[in-house]
Amino acid sequence: MQSFPATVGDEYHALLARHDAMRLRRRILAPGRVPRPRSAAASYDGAADQRLITQYLDLVTPFGDLIGHLYEEMFARWPYLRSLFPASMDFQRAHLARAFWYLIENLHRPDEVAAYFRQLGHDHRKLGVRPVHYEAFEAALCAALRRTAGPRWAEAVEQAWVRMLRFAVASMVEGADAALAEPPCWQGTVTEHQLRRPDLAVVRVRMHEPYPYRAGQYAAVESPLMPQAWRQYSLACAPRPDHEVEFHVRQTARGGVSEALVSGTRVGDLLRLGPAHGTMTLDDADFSGDLLMVAGGTGWAPVKALLEERAGRRAGAGGPGQPAGRVHLFVGARSRAELYDAGLLSRLPVRHRWLRVVRVLDEDRVPSAYGPLAEAVARGGPWTGHRAFVSGPAAMVGATVARLTAAGVPAGRIRHDPVPEVFAPADDRTAALSVTPAGGATRSTR
Repeated sequence: MQSFPATVGDEYHALLARHDAMRLRRRILAPGRVPRPRSAAASYDGAADQRLITQYLDLVTPFGDLIGHLYEEMFARWPYLRSLFPASMDFQRAHLARAFWYLIENLHRPDEVAAYFRQLGHDHRKLGVRPVHYEAFEAALCAALRRTAGPRWAEAVEQAWVRMLRFAVASMVEGADAALAEPPCWQGTVTEHQLRRPDLAVVRVRMHEPYPYRAGQYAAVESPLMPQAWRQYSLACAPRPDHEVEFHVRQTARGGVSEALVSGTRVGDLLRLGPAHGTMTLDDADFSGDLLMVAGGTGWAPVKALLEERAGRRAGAGGPGQPAGRVHLFVGARSRAELYDAGLLSRLPVRHRWLRVVRVLDEDRVPSAYGPLAEAVARGGPWTGHRAFVSGPAAMVGATVARLTAAGVPAGRIRHDPVPEVFAPADDRTAALSVTPAGGATRSTR
C-alpha cells in the first residue's frame, strides 16, 4: 500500500492542526472578544499601484529571471521552507508568473481580486502556510526585484509591489482564518483503479470521513508519490452515503501528478483531497427545466456527476416517469477509441427517457474554426430556453460558449469552469494562482 510516510512535515502539520484547534476553541468560547478582520480591499488603491507597476514592468518581465532569483533568495535565507514545495519547481514557477500577471492586470478591481485570494488562502491551509511564510516571501521578492531590474529600479515601484503583495496576502489570511472549523485536507483510500486507456484512469476513493462537495465541483488531489504537488480534478459522481468519490484522470505529462495517478496508483493507496470548489452546480430550477450539457474528453466527469444528481432528485420526487424538463447531452472525443465511457453513455438514455445523448467524434466531422463539438452543439439548437453546462479542455469550452452566446443563449444561463487565457496550462489543466508553496490552487486536465 502506498501511504504517506511519516516525516518531520507530518509533525509540523499536526502541530498546526493543534494550534488551529485552540484558536477555534477560543473563538467559540469568546466570540464577542474576537475582532472581525477588516476587508483587505476596503482601503486599497489598486489602480494607482497598477499604473506605477506597469510603467516599470519591462524591467522585470518576462518573469522567469525574477522568479528564479526570488526562490534562490528565499531558500538561501530560509532553507527549511524548501520542504513546503514540491520536488520539481517548474510547475510552481509557471503558476507564480500567472499570479503576478493576474494581480497586475486586475488591481483596478480590488474587490474581485480580494475574493479570489480569500479562496486561495482557504486552499493553502492544506500546505501548512502561515503568515510568517508570507513575510519571508515578501523579503525574497524585494531582493529579487532589485537584482532583476538593475540600476533603473525605483524605491517607489518596489513599494507598489509590496503593497500589491500585502493586499493579496491579507485576503489569503482572511480566507484561511474563515476556514478554521474545517479540516485543511481529507484523506481517503483508493478502492478501485481502472485503466480505460493507457493514458486514462478512473480512480475511486473511499474517504475516511464525510467529504463535503456538490456534483459538478472539483478538488485538489495529492499523491504520496508526489508530496506537496496538488492538482485539481473534477469529482465524477454525486455525493454518496458511503463517502466514495470518483475521478477521471488523463495523463498529460511525464513526471507529474497525472502520471502518478494513472500509472503509479494502486488499490489500497492513500490520497489526500483539498476542499471542493466550483460553481458549475445544479440549482432547484435545473431539476425541472430543459438543460444542455456539453462534455469534451474527461470533461465528461463533472457532467456525469450532474446527471447522477439530477436522476436521483427526479427518482426521489416521484419516479423516473415524473414529467420534467429534458437533458440534451453532447459528448465529444477525437476518435471512438478516446470515447472511454461509451458503455455508460449507451445505457443512460435507456434508463432515463428524459436524456438524449449525441456523440461527436472529430474524425467524423468537417474541421471548423470553432471545432467539431462546438459546431455540432450550435447546429443542434435552438438552445435559448435551456440552461447550459459546458466542461472540457479550455479551447473547447471557450469555443462552445462563444457559439452559444452568438446563438442567443444569455451568458447568465451558461455555466462552466473558469478558462481565461491567462491561466492556460502548461502541464495538466490548470486555472490557478499560487504565490506560496506547492501550487495550492492548481487545476488539472480532466
